Amino acid sequence: MKRSDFFQFTNGPKIPLPFSDKEYENRLKGLRKIISENNLDAVILTSLQNIAYYSGFLYCSFGRPYACVVTAERNVVVSANIDAGQPGRRCYGENLIYTDWKRDNYFKAIISLVGKVKKIGIEKDHLTIERHQNLKDSLGNPEIIDIASSTMLQRMIKSEEEITLIKSGAKIADIGGEALVKEIKIGASEIDIAMAGRDAMEKAIAKYHPNSELRDTWVWFQSGINTDGAHNPVTTRKLKRGDILSLNTFPMISGYYTALERTLFVGEVDDASMKAWEANVKVHRHGLKLIKPGVKCSEVTA
Repeated sequence: MKRSDFFQFTNGPKIPLPFSDKEYENRLKGLRKIISENNLDAVILTSLQNIAYYSGFLYCSFGRPYACVVTAERNVVVSANIDAGQPGRRCYGENLIYTDWKRDNYFKAIISLVGKVKKIGIEKDHLTIERHQNLKDSLGNPEIIDIASSTMLQRMIKSEEEITLIKSGAKIADIGGEALVKEIKIGASEIDIAMAGRDAMEKAIAKYHPNSELRDTWVWFQSGINTDGAHNPVTTRKLKRGDILSLNTFPMISGYYTALERTLFVGEVDDASMKAWEANVKVHRHGLKLIKPGVKCSEVTA
């Protein structure tokens, strides 16, 4: 029985992406400028952020690699067979699926798109040493240029469409925060409070972004001693009077990070905590006054 190493497959029409076709074309135009300036034959993107940025597809790796191969003429998402038609429905451009029947079919799929190239661009900060070597060997030992920083600089400048989505995310973060506050009471557990905020945000995302995938949205809600680390996971700890609380809501709409972060207390605030909080607020407000075009982050924090 002949089993394909890779193939193309369409299962249903394209689903509206987070941004317009014009937006994705502008992004690809910027990437192709990077390709031209570095005399590259192709760029092979592998990170979650870059594949999503240039194609609209947000992958879930589950032990398998993904790619977005961009040349002067084409942009193709390379995805795993286990995802079937979903990447094709949710990407701007073409989709090529590789199978698990043979080892390194992922690289065979990429070779089919670019051939034996002389010079390619990759994300060195994302590829493992093993995968970097496999890619180099598979493509005939081409010259490899790191374009990770160049793509990051492009992503840093937000378009009007991105700003609109981010503002929506900020509003939905507020919805999650409001739901959390309503559940705060002595004896309530961190997990029960956190779930209320997460559920409220997912309902809001479903309402205001009906074509999006409901994924990755979460809440960090820590209490008492659990607030000593910014990224401490939610636990079953029950709230006590006087506890300091750290409220953090993250509605991840199409991979875009927005956050609401607030400090609260159960009941009354002790004098020492209030003094520290007021000092933080004073610094925060002063920092806002310093932010303007041309100023470095290091100058603001100094």
